[in-house]
Amino acid sequence: MPYFEKDDKKNKQDRSFFWLIILNSLFAAANALSSTFVGVYLWKASNDYTVIGWFTLMTYLTMALTFWIAGKWVKEGNKMNCLRVGVAASAVFYLCVLILGTSSVSYVWLLGILQGAASGLFWVAYNVIYFEVTSPDDRDRFNGWVGALGSLSGMIAPWISGFIIVHMPDERGYSLIFSISMGIFILGVIVSFCLTKREPVGVYAWSHSWDHFKNKNTPWKRICGALAAQGFREGVFGFIIGLLVYIATSSEQKLGNFALISSGVAFVSFWVVGRYLKRTWRSISMGIGAISMAGLIVPFFWRIDYTTLLLFGVGTSLFIPLYTLPITSAVFDLIGSNDENVRLREEFIVLRELASNAGRILGVIVFIMVLSWRTDPLIISILLLVIGSSPIVCTILLRKQLTQTSSTK
Repeated sequence: MPYFEKDDKKNKQDRSFFWLIILNSLFAAANALSSTFVGVYLWKASNDYTVIGWFTLMTYLTMALTFWIAGKWVKEGNKMNCLRVGVAASAVFYLCVLILGTSSVSYVWLLGILQGAASGLFWVAYNVIYFEVTSPDDRDRFNGWVGALGSLSGMIAPWISGFIIVHMPDERGYSLIFSISMGIFILGVIVSFCLTKREPVGVYAWSHSWDHFKNKNTPWKRICGALAAQGFREGVFGFIIGLLVYIATSSEQKLGNFALISSGVAFVSFWVVGRYLKRTWRSISMGIGAISMAGLIVPFFWRIDYTTLLLFGVGTSLFIPLYTLPITSAVFDLIGSNDENVRLREEFIVLRELASNAGRILGVIVFIMVLSWRTDPLIISILLLVIGSSPIVCTILLRKQLTQTSSTK
């Protein structure tokens, strides 16, 4: 029978469940307020896709390395402090952007390293805590709430940012939103003290990710391939769609409107899927979501303008919960499937993120190579279709695992 580590007092676990959702929402809100506009900020200073590509590549490379190194901290030390340093470092990132101003474009490598370290520290600690305060019975519900509140942040925050930027002269609007994001991250550090502290257990296995693949029968080979396929899309689509909206409209306000509409749809969709998705439906749900998300790219072959981008944004927001909630829950269910996996939960979470970041890094490298060669609309459309179809590969690779976890009571 699967084992799950629980607090001595159920009410402590319930409080951590609640406060972790709040912390994630604050982190999402701070990033939603500014992260989309960091890409626009760099674009306005460079008019070069590859500059944003290099910034993103350095972010993911550093994030992967940070995950591997910080795994020891969360395994043997105070994972809450790792979480807090990650949130605080995110605040420092926006402080650096504020100080550098438009000259930030000359320091994209260093800024990418800083953001990657901040994200790596936060997410490695967050994912371990998430595993500890949830179980297979409530993970879809937790993920649904996180997705819904993240979408609510993504709906309101970018619209506010666009409004501020358009109605303030020079670069003052950017300075203000970056300052607000910095303040929200500081608030996140304060909220983290509401989480229940857990004592460290065990010794970190540095070579776990590599050693695990020596086992021919491990399901993690397919899962890591699926996670890499998922990351292949995330690495590029995480920044390119917002940037294309700005390029098509030359308006931060329309980019904010785009986020408002698409995130509004995602808010409802995440809530509904998180509430009603059953474990037995995960495989079908993920297949529908993956195929639909790829199909929404086809209109770009006619034209890439605000209308087609909005159609893509709304459609993706509608279907992406069907795709992301099953894979997240299924992977964490596997980590908790037996006592040995639970004991190595930190190592498995590092393995999960290394696989995802490998896909993100590969996706961004392909993006940089292609757009260093040509940037005409047809090439961009083909590139988006190839990268955007990777969720189908992810679904195929994960189908067996989804079926197994769905049938487990």
